[in-house]
Amino acid sequence: MSGVEARGSATTARQAGRTGREVLTLGAMTLGLPRSRVDEVLDLAGLTGREGGRTVGGYSLGMRQRLGIGHALPGRPRVLVLDEPANGLAPLGIRWMRELLRDLAGSGCTVLLSSHLLYEVERIADHIVMIGHGRVLAQGTVEELDRGRGLGQTFLELTADTARSTA
Repeated sequence: MSGVEARGSATTARQAGRTGREVLTLGAMTLGLPRSRVDEVLDLAGLTGREGGRTVGGYSLGMRQRLGIGHALPGRPRVLVLDEPANGLAPLGIRWMRELLRDLAGSGCTVLLSSHLLYEVERIADHIVMIGHGRVLAQGTVEELDRGRGLGQTFLELTADTARSTA
């Protein structure tokens, strides 16, 4: 596996020689969508026209992450599932991701995300499900789970309790 494949998202890892625009165009064509949707998605992904014209193999990890998220958007999904969407994003990229996910949720899209970055989850999520050792440990709103300690501490306590009860 090359360095690009090891670090890139599954969507772009195998397409390092294609431009971002080509990756999105192929995705749109596969879904039977107009090519005009590609420019909209490049904009949603925070990639300029110039960046869209560069090959994916020359993208930074954050740009590949943005393209990977963008690749899921051409069909205007009703449900979007993301695993570690902040991975590789710089602080401005993380702000972009938060705004994008809030906008998608506000437009009626259900956004499910998996992340170990509980601070980011607190800032984005309306409802949280904490899973540890293959079990649902807790679920509720940030306020319900916070208990004044922060979600990280709550998760560690719940995980420790579960580990003790299964030992």
